Amino acid sequence: MFDKGKIANNIITAAVFIVLEIAAVGMLKYSGPLQDIWLTRLSHRFMAVTWGAGKDIKAYFSLKEQNQSLLEENFKLKSELNEYKEKHMLSASDSLLSSISLSSHFQYIPASVVKISKNRQHNYFIIDKGYEDGLDAQSGIITGNGALGIIDAVDKHHSYCISFMNPSSSISARIGSEGSIGPLIWDGLSAKGAIMKDIPLHSQFAQGDTIFTSGYSSIFPADIPLGTIESSKVINGAVYDIKVNLFQDFSSVRYVMVVVNTGRDEILNLERLEEGSQQ
Repeated sequence: MFDKGKIANNIITAAVFIVLEIAAVGMLKYSGPLQDIWLTRLSHRFMAVTWGAGKDIKAYFSLKEQNQSLLEENFKLKSELNEYKEKHMLSASDSLLSSISLSSHFQYIPASVVKISKNRQHNYFIIDKGYEDGLDAQSGIITGNGALGIIDAVDKHHSYCISFMNPSSSISARIGSEGSIGPLIWDGLSAKGAIMKDIPLHSQFAQGDTIFTSGYSSIFPADIPLGTIESSKVINGAVYDIKVNLFQDFSSVRYVMVVVNTGRDEILNLERLEEGSQQ
């Protein structure tokens, strides 16, 4: 049981204390200018703290709404960025396609380089397209400035490509429109240097002549410009080695075109049949 008398006394005591405190503050306020200034500053500080706390509480409860707004804005920006990238890639693809001779036996798929090595002997690069995009191993990679490399392995959405700046890579090349044909390999020294090997001594060519893909492979179509002749030298008195200055700068590559030979399987089957008949 509660003691009603005791509770009443406590209430009265508390009320008297509050009244006395208010009276004391009032007396202090009017007791002098210094006390008045002190009390004014104290009240302002109290108001500032109270207002700041109120703002913090309001901001806390509005965080969910602000986060949702930020998420929506972020999604919108990402969508606009992806749309810009797609438009830019399509524009780059149109530029690449207009710079080469198209063959009906090849399909051309645009892609972007996402990683590239260029300071090694065995260089490679990775593109952002894979077998779900229609890519196969042994497909060529080209740009508007020449041949870049060959796909070695494909995953779902990415492909690993061996760069032309690699001792294991070679391209079947031709001098001019109807000149001699030979393998073009990287010179192993610079990003734009190559050697066209085993060119017969009777071949006619001059410094500055353009080197093209020959089309004598199942990887690259014919007539893709690769570079120009810089110099030549006779090897063992039998053939020329021709130094070529490549059009493609391997130190700066972003957008590429994958060349898929739609008739490659048929060509390979014919080659196997011919090899089988000779055994």
